[in-house]
Amino acid sequence: MDVKEAGPFPVKKEQFRMTVNGQEREVAAVPTTHLSDLLRKEFQLTGTKVSCGIGRCGACSILIDGKLANACMTMAYQVDGHSITTIEGVQKEELDICQTAFLEEGGFQCGYCTPGMIIALKALFRETPQPSDEDIEEGLAGNLCRCTGYGGIMRSACRIRRELNGGRRESGF
Repeated sequence: MDVKEAGPFPVKKEQFRMTVNGQEREVAAVPTTHLSDLLRKEFQLTGTKVSCGIGRCGACSILIDGKLANACMTMAYQVDGHSITTIEGVQKEELDICQTAFLEEGGFQCGYCTPGMIIALKALFRETPQPSDEDIEEGLAGNLCRCTGYGGIMRSACRIRRELNGGRRESGF
């Protein structure tokens, strides 16, 4: 039989449970559905952006159990029973320290990469509260910005570090 005659391969949806931004969620999905699609289409959390779709740009950065991950490279079955934090879950009422730093230091231009950058910095500062300049560069290595020379992003990261360090001035970017 010709492949074209066989028709589409039957795909069965399964139930998946996860905590998204502190809220228990359940969804029926094909196990290989990308988490970015679940977040954006099923949960209407559009802050997680999709740009490259192959895990190279970081626009879809999220936290899974507090660890940085690319939502475009994560499948539904991989997050069953896990906790996910998107940009919408960073701070609900007021801007948090990362968001404020980006706003006040001009850490964005068009804003498309900003959610991923903020999530990546949250992961970095959680693991390394006083990162060196090199740590910051490494922590953001998986996140690309197509509009800027990264000066504002680095100033934002240094401001976060400074504020977490009691406001003392420091050398850096």
